[in-house]
Amino acid sequence: MSRSSGSDAANRAQVEPLAALVAVFVVGVALTAYTGVLDATIPTPDRNVADPTVERANRALTETGIADPEALAAGLRAGPDGYRLNLTLQAAGQSWHAGPTPPPSADDAALAVSVRIAPGSVRPGRLRAEVWS
Repeated sequence: MSRSSGSDAANRAQVEPLAALVAVFVVGVALTAYTGVLDATIPTPDRNVADPTVERANRALTETGIADPEALAAGLRAGPDGYRLNLTLQAAGQSWHAGPTPPPSADDAALAVSVRIAPGSVRPGRLRAEVWS
């Protein structure tokens, strides 16, 4: 009689360690390939570059938190590389522009700002950035 009659079933169910590692590797490669193909086929929306641009432009033309219309042209340097930028500042019925005329398809974003109308005169206003490539 065999002394290991009960352990024969357990020995038959074991897998070689190398075969198990190869199986795990193959499953990992298959999942990676699947996610790569899935990522390439799902369309992603174009990113809106106007939102961060209007915030950077605001920082470029504000002095202690108050936008200066005279510095509007300096805000054009806040545009992302490879894109064109138009800035519009409006307050108290006045409007200031800097940059080329934007096309209708340009991304746009606006931000409420305080605007220095004259020395000692600050009014609520709006800074609008239009960005396109």
